[in-house]
Amino acid sequence: MKSAIVTPPETASRNALAVIATVAAGAAVYWLRDILTPLAMAIFLLIMIDGVKRTIEARTPLPRRWAGVAALALVVLAFFASIGIIVNGAAGFFGEASGVSQNIGPRIDQIIRDIYGLFHLVNPPTAQDLINSIDLRGYLASTAMQVQGIASSAFFVLVYLGFLLASQMGFQRKIVAMFPAKAHRDEAVAVFQRVRGGVEGYLWVQAVTGIMICAAAWLLMRAVGLQNAEFWTFVIFIVGFIPVLGGAVAGLAPPLFALVQFSSYWPAVILLVGLQIILFVVGNFIQPRMQGDNQNIDPVVVLLALAFWGKLWGVVGMFLSTPLAVMAMAVLAEFQGSRWMAVLLSGDGEPYADKGPRKGGKTPPKPRRKPATKGDAEAAG
Repeated sequence: MKSAIVTPPETASRNALAVIATVAAGAAVYWLRDILTPLAMAIFLLIMIDGVKRTIEARTPLPRRWAGVAALALVVLAFFASIGIIVNGAAGFFGEASGVSQNIGPRIDQIIRDIYGLFHLVNPPTAQDLINSIDLRGYLASTAMQVQGIASSAFFVLVYLGFLLASQMGFQRKIVAMFPAKAHRDEAVAVFQRVRGGVEGYLWVQAVTGIMICAAAWLLMRAVGLQNAEFWTFVIFIVGFIPVLGGAVAGLAPPLFALVQFSSYWPAVILLVGLQIILFVVGNFIQPRMQGDNQNIDPVVVLLALAFWGKLWGVVGMFLSTPLAVMAMAVLAEFQGSRWMAVLLSGDGEPYADKGPRKGGKTPPKPRRKPATKGDAEAAG
């Protein structure tokens, strides 16, 4: 009989401590979510600002300082514009709905009757019966609290962002004090570069593919005459940054609204089929080619990260789930005791996003880290 694999006591103890620490950290993240969610969003915006700043520096004659000011202005304006578009678009959407919707109640009744007739059922309920069975007041109160929470969170995000930008000035001295040895300092900057590259790569791929999807979806919605096509286009772009769930919302929300707007079912069918084709083509042919090694994460991990961070932080957690997984993989890969977790998170067993090409089926060597520069140290803040 083959003997069982014996795990050294120190390894078992280390793994047990890692599991306990993970559970404790998850509990702390949940209890402190009101403080940590705006901070995480501010760090996310800071990484975006840094990427936009370097793009402006590379493509314009602006010096570093003015490129940073321009990047900050662009990202903050885009942040406020997104909130404004969502609020105004939602108000316009409900305004349009209440304007047309002398027909909404009867239309829902007709849809219910058609569904019951299709399955040869009797006594179909009316829309009013369904509304009476729902705690509408509770849902409205919950929605109002969520809207208020979004507004207050946006304010705290900007406050955190301002302090993070101010703290960048002293970060170079901090990193020198934390890592006196140049080799260790270069290693820390290399970790930041991998985290930054993974997050920026994810944002770039999602933004470009989101624009492609939105352009095709807008043409399709305008072709069938769907109201508020611009609002739905922006919603599709925003939810595109949420893995899995975003595609479901993008593919189902406009057809469901078309069911209510039109007296015929054909516009909803056309939208449903057309959007599914668009999402399938972009998600299975275009997006994988663009991702490359920037998002070297196992698809199961993406799904689990979506569920985990959505449970902890709600919609903000869903939005940040993949970038947080990228960060965790890059950091865990740096320590011998936690590297196995980074391997499990990775898509191909190599958690480094900047790994070298495979040759002859051999495992690629550990990537060479370029020495830290003053600009990298400042950007890491």
